[in-house]
Amino acid sequence: MKRLASFITEEKNTHMEHLEDNVLNAGVDGARQSINYLRALRDMLAGDTKAPVNVTVKWDGAPAVFAGKDPSDGKFFVAKKGIFNKNSKIYKTDADIDADTSGDLNTKLKLALAELPKLGIEGVIQGDFLYSKEDIRKETIDGESYITFHPNTIVYAIPAKSDLAKRILRSKLGVVWHTTYRGESIETMSASFGEEIASKLKETGSVWSVDAMYKDVSGQATMTKKDTDKVTKVLSDAGKKFNTVKRSTFDGITNHPERLMRTKTFINSKVRQGEMIKNPTKFVSELVDYIYAYYEKEIGKVKTEKSKAAKAEKRKEVLSFFSNTPKSQLVALFELYNLIVQAKLMIIKQLDRAKSVGTFLKTQDGFKVTEQEGFVAIDHMGKNAVKLVDRLGFSKANFSPDIVKGWQK
Repeated sequence: MKRLASFITEEKNTHMEHLEDNVLNAGVDGARQSINYLRALRDMLAGDTKAPVNVTVKWDGAPAVFAGKDPSDGKFFVAKKGIFNKNSKIYKTDADIDADTSGDLNTKLKLALAELPKLGIEGVIQGDFLYSKEDIRKETIDGESYITFHPNTIVYAIPAKSDLAKRILRSKLGVVWHTTYRGESIETMSASFGEEIASKLKETGSVWSVDAMYKDVSGQATMTKKDTDKVTKVLSDAGKKFNTVKRSTFDGITNHPERLMRTKTFINSKVRQGEMIKNPTKFVSELVDYIYAYYEKEIGKVKTEKSKAAKAEKRKEVLSFFSNTPKSQLVALFELYNLIVQAKLMIIKQLDRAKSVGTFLKTQDGFKVTEQEGFVAIDHMGKNAVKLVDRLGFSKANFSPDIVKGWQK
């Protein structure tokens, strides 16, 4: 199986796309690469040690934290997300942090600056805060005693009498590490994914470091032949459907930034409502109606006839693709999208079986079991990555007002 092409266009871990969205983002190449990723994940779970893919777990931590030594002067620093933006800041003293942040972020960054140097970090690494000591709670869930931390949407629960719980209770903060950076300067650093990080750091009782690397997969047949055959069937169907979609159909969305953005925005609005593309034929019609209505609203926002005419012309241009492309082609494109989602969810279900820390959602009525936030598939070169998330599970919960978030406690 050939190596997989890049799903992250920049060299920093600042934005990662959903596997299925690369059917839209990268057209023919993106669809082919998505199918190849899923084939590689299937092979890995079926026990193929040569499958050209690694997996990390997407922990639902917050905030993001960068830590390491500034190559320019060798001094230790911490930073928040946005470190690679123009005019971004890195913090080497408490005064630096006070000058730029406040509230909980200020407290956590100061804690990180005080404790993370003890880990002996070489270079620069990126992770996510899981908890500070004040965030740890004791909860009873289904009659069992747990210690929990709730950084964002997901509540992580560890049996209260376990050795891991004792280790966490002794610590001052917990961080999950997932990305390593190398380079001669902050500005020129490039990211490597899928490396073990925590195991290479110094032991200190004040910091619980955990790798995002997925455990118990390499070389182990965690998927039965029946499970494997089911995934293979869906991927075979995806391959056949892929061959029916013309390049021009892919390109009509991929090569038109406005059309691409409107399409992805509409898909995301469906996710927030708890639904995906159930009926591709209906979806195409609804997408066209959405785009028309969007520009109708935009036209209503401007006052001059010239501006209104410009907006109307833009609408005509965006919608021209849908009127000039056979509807059967548009339907086939989103049928392919659906098949990739279907295979992805089957893979996620298998990956989630190996979790070692309980994951729950908190509601006004108590806790309910949920899956991990998701996973990241990475090629063996460590440069190319794409996220696998059950968008109707985690993404819906992330936007739902019925789910209590960590910052609301």
